[in-house]
Amino acid sequence: MTIDRLNSMEPIRDPKKPASLGRAEKGGRGDSISISSDAAQKAELYKALELAKAAPDTRADRVAALKAKIDDPSYIDDAVISMTADRILDQLLG
Repeated sequence: MTIDRLNSMEPIRDPKKPASLGRAEKGGRGDSISISSDAAQKAELYKALELAKAAPDTRADRVAALKAKIDDPSYIDDAVISMTADRILDQLLG
């Protein structure tokens, strides 16, 4: 029976000592970046979009005012019903 080696023939390296890595040069010029005007505009639009997403979907003050108007029996009359029907038809028919 023959047993073959599975690993290389090199002796085990010291696990505490890492292989030499390239070092950054000290005293050199630092890294810098520049942002194009197109990227700056897109960043502003992204911020605005995130603010819009965070805003509530309904305006509670406006909803409360409309509920108060609808609950008032003198508000809904033939003129309001006719105007509402006309607006609905305008939106449906284009």
